[in-house]
Amino acid sequence: MKRFLLPLGLFGLLVVVLAVGIQRAPEKSVIRSALLGKPAPQFVLPVLGREGVFDSSSLRGRWYLLNVWGTWCAECRAEHEMLLEIRRSGVVPVVGLNWKDQDAAATDWLQELGDPYEVVALDREGRTAIDWGVYGAPETFLVDPMGTVIHKHVGPLNPEIWQRDFLSRLPAPRPAGAS
Repeated sequence: MKRFLLPLGLFGLLVVVLAVGIQRAPEKSVIRSALLGKPAPQFVLPVLGREGVFDSSSLRGRWYLLNVWGTWCAECRAEHEMLLEIRRSGVVPVVGLNWKDQDAAATDWLQELGDPYEVVALDREGRTAIDWGVYGAPETFLVDPMGTVIHKHVGPLNPEIWQRDFLSRLPAPRPAGAS
């Protein structure tokens, strides 16, 4: 019996050390994306509710948010009002990436809740989401005019996250009449 006490005691000490380390980790809820600081993946996908395709290279030269969502995602519904506020603010366009969803369900969702998106690209197979490193919805990316991914947020947006993690990274608006 005594021969088990030392290994059991060491195991218990290891558990305590790991628990304290995890608890005190400053960014324990932050998942760093491999895309940060790198070019945003390019895609050409069908557009929800329109004929033709959307080519992401058309976004070059301006800031934008890419919001990955699906009607099957409860947290996407939770963040929807925040996306509508962002659209109303006019600070930055929001591009939707409808992920592994049914077109009719997505159309109904936007008609019911309002459409915060400049355009909704349809990623029916999920391949584009893989290129972006998405593993769950909602996920939102901030991309700069050079096409570089500046920030990634996993989970629903809310006013605090919008202000702290996104708005703070965008350039300050110019006063009217400034050149």
